Amino acid sequence: MSGCRASSPRRHGGGLTGENAARDVRAGELALGGDAAYAVGGIGAAAALGAALVAADPSRRREQMAEAAGGDEMESVKKYFNGTGFERWEKIYGETDEVNKVQLDIRTGHAETIEKVLRWVDEEGGLAGSSVADCGCGTGLLTIPLALRGARVSASDISAAMTAEAAKRFEAAAAGQDAPTPDFSPVGLEEVAGEYDTVCCLDVMIHYPQEKADAMVQHLASISKDRLIISFAPKTLYYSVLKRIGELAPGPSKATRAYLHAEEDVERALNAVGWKVVKREMTATNFYFSRLLEAVPM
Repeated sequence: MSGCRASSPRRHGGGLTGENAARDVRAGELALGGDAAYAVGGIGAAAALGAALVAADPSRRREQMAEAAGGDEMESVKKYFNGTGFERWEKIYGETDEVNKVQLDIRTGHAETIEKVLRWVDEEGGLAGSSVADCGCGTGLLTIPLALRGARVSASDISAAMTAEAAKRFEAAAAGQDAPTPDFSPVGLEEVAGEYDTVCCLDVMIHYPQEKADAMVQHLASISKDRLIISFAPKTLYYSVLKRIGELAPGPSKATRAYLHAEEDVERALNAVGWKVVKREMTATNFYFSRLLEAVPM
C-alpha cells in the first residue's frame, strides 16, 4: 500500500482577520462532479472565529438550496452543474489563464489525482480493450486519457453540459488517433448500469451524505468486475474545522451541500459487499484535498 499525509497549510504573511480567513477558505470549497476539496487559507484566526462557528447556520442555507430545487438535493446539484457551476468548473478544468489562485490550485490538485489513477492503471498492465465506467466524468479529464490508452469508456455525469463538453474535448484530443470513442451519458450515479472491468468515480462523493454514500459505493462495486477506483474529501477533525470556517462566508458559491467522509466508513462500505482496499493515496495542495482508494474483490 502507498499513501501520503496532507501537507500543512501555508500561512499568509501578516496574518488574516477572521473574516478574511473564512472568505479565503470558502473560496476553495470544491463542489465537484468532480472533484472534492477544501481551501486552506490560513488558520491563525480560527480561535477568533469560535463564537461565529457556533452561531452560524450553514445547514439551513443548504436546505434552502435544496428547497429551491423542489426539495431534491441531487436535483439541486444537477441544476447547479448545468448552470453557473458548469461555467465555473469548465474554466477551472480548462486551460484558460482566467482563473484565480484558488482555482488554479484546485486545477493542479485534481490533475495530480488524475495522474495517480493513470499511473496505477499503467503499472497494472494498462486498460487497452477493457471496459471502464467513469462515473461523474465532468469535462472528461480522466475519460479522455483512458480512451486514448485504448479503453472502452462509458462516461457519465449528472450534468448534460458536462458530458457535452467532455465529448467536445475528446474529439479535439483524439484527432488523428485511432482511439475508441467514449459513450457519454448525462445520468446520475444511481442510474449507471451494466458491468465494467473497472469503475472510476473521482471527487463525486462530496455530494452525498454518509448514509447515501454507503449505498453509492456499494452500487459502484456491483457494476465493477475487477477494480473500483474512488476518491473523496476525507473527514478528519482538521478538515472539518476548515470546512466549517468556510461555511461562514456568505456568497453565491454555496450552490450545493458538501460532505466529508471518513476513510474507515468508505472502507467499511466496501468490505460489506466483499471488496478490499489494495492501494491508497492522498492528494493535498493548498486548496484541494482528496483521498484516493483502489479496491478489488476479496
